[in-house]
Amino acid sequence: MSTYSIKNPSLRASPADEFLDDVLKGLSSASRSIPSKYFYDDIGSAIFDEICELDEYYPTRVEIEIMYRYGDEIAYRLGSDVRLVEYGSGSSTKTRILLDHLVDPSLYVPVDISNQYLARTADALASDYPLLTVAPVAADFTRPFLVPKSEFEPHRTCVYFPGSTIGNFAQAEAIQLLADIAHRCERGDGLLIGFDLRKDIDVLESAYNDRLGVTAAFNKNLLHRMNSELGANFDTRQFGHHAFFNDAAGRIEMHLVSQREQSVSIAGHPFVFDLSETICTEYSHKYSIGEFQQMTAQVGWQCKETWTDERDYFAVMYLER
Repeated sequence: MSTYSIKNPSLRASPADEFLDDVLKGLSSASRSIPSKYFYDDIGSAIFDEICELDEYYPTRVEIEIMYRYGDEIAYRLGSDVRLVEYGSGSSTKTRILLDHLVDPSLYVPVDISNQYLARTADALASDYPLLTVAPVAADFTRPFLVPKSEFEPHRTCVYFPGSTIGNFAQAEAIQLLADIAHRCERGDGLLIGFDLRKDIDVLESAYNDRLGVTAAFNKNLLHRMNSELGANFDTRQFGHHAFFNDAAGRIEMHLVSQREQSVSIAGHPFVFDLSETICTEYSHKYSIGEFQQMTAQVGWQCKETWTDERDYFAVMYLER
């Protein structure tokens, strides 16, 4: 029977004081921004699942196609008796495809910032994979956290980082995160990572400006969250959603746009917004395979194999330490 336990009960994801500090710092800067990790409370995580079902939003659909098509090859690369540590597990849809192909994984460690959402997902996985030990960790994976150990020493560890989340980080931050992952790993351990590829701008911009407005709701949920958790008084009707491709930086940028001159208070701190002033809430960098290989090589990763879809929209890369 599978065992299910949170090995790090003292870790709390995104405590209110950290959230407040990041918001006050980000809104006090010349170019106002809020870290995208704060999208993912329970409501935001559920809305993101809706985004993944949209016609315009290709990344999840295409990555799932890659996982189905090359599942056996990917599992061969990871090997048997692997300890799988997933960064930003979310609903673990792609993980189920991987688990279906792996041979006798020793432990699955989903790491996610949304504690309650993580617990529900881990419960479902533990039920559906009764021979697998599932040990969820509620944590911000950009900060130090403890990784549970297997009951028996695994053959090796592989960090699974799907969903093109690496694209949410500026290049220097992405390199640092890849270095941190490498530091956790021993020689011969693996990294299985998804990233979005450069493509036609119309395809990219449509993916973040869907016709149904689900991505807009996802973006504006950040305002609702600040109102609820930080005592802010944003009028969410007075902020719009705007996403565009910044060609020079090679990334999609997502912003909340003030629809008028207005003043907002957050935990007693006043902020004035001009008409059309924006808050940047997300970057989503797009890479070529060569660019990504070069970036990972800087911090000790060696690319062993890359899988893409037929249109070269998305890539899944396997690297070793």
